[in-house]
Amino acid sequence: MTTASEAKAIVVTRSEAQTSRQGPAENFTGSVRVDQPFQATAPGRASGARVTFEPGARTAWHSHPLGQTLIVTSGVGRVQRWGDPVDEIRPGDVVWIPPGQKHWHGASSTTSMSHIAISEQLDGKSVDWMEKVTDEQYGAALRPRPAAAPARDAAPAGQPTRAQQLMGDFAPKLAQLTDDVLYGDVWARPQLSRRDRSLVTISALVALNRPDQLRAHFALARDNGVTEQEIAEAITHLAFYAGWPSAVTAVTVAREVFGMKSDKQ
Repeated sequence: MTTASEAKAIVVTRSEAQTSRQGPAENFTGSVRVDQPFQATAPGRASGARVTFEPGARTAWHSHPLGQTLIVTSGVGRVQRWGDPVDEIRPGDVVWIPPGQKHWHGASSTTSMSHIAISEQLDGKSVDWMEKVTDEQYGAALRPRPAAAPARDAAPAGQPTRAQQLMGDFAPKLAQLTDDVLYGDVWARPQLSRRDRSLVTISALVALNRPDQLRAHFALARDNGVTEQEIAEAITHLAFYAGWPSAVTAVTVAREVFGMKSDKQ
């Protein structure tokens, strides 16, 4: 029997005490893993879990009586409300699905995606499952993603961008072109996703052995949905084409960016 004091205590469920489970085939297409499920005790109504979708995996169409919040933690995903275009979602994106709206969400066709899903129960129910998402629905064109200029470093209003700081006093036109054309136009073009542009940029900088630029672009790539494992694999692949010295330099920079300590330290 739970005492009054125990009922008010903070409860920590340790990670080692939790197990993963596969998303049931009747509600999902593809490989889906559910981790750290949680359920609030009354009077709380919130429940949720961290859900990982392998490439191509997605939920069936469904709705939530009180809505749902998704917090994307890694990878590249998709979400769509019935009748709307498909939206791309990336790490840091927070998605709100209003109550009763028929929708689906999952990974992109080439990259896995993890999100934390949170919803509330109404009369003991938090979700209504419907038919599965067809391949045609899943493969529909994406709605253009609003793009922020990545290299402007989110300069506060009235403050110079990074390009303006580096070269604005000597070559103001080059700084303007860097901001407006390279980062304001090229990176925003829908023909390649920002994730793919990050991989292309990283590959070029590794091949050219440009560690200073790599630092910023490794961090940007992570924000754009490229995982540390994918960056490590890209560097390994590039070693055969760009040379071992360039690859080793890139690994050293990646360790710094991702906060990894060398075994020699």
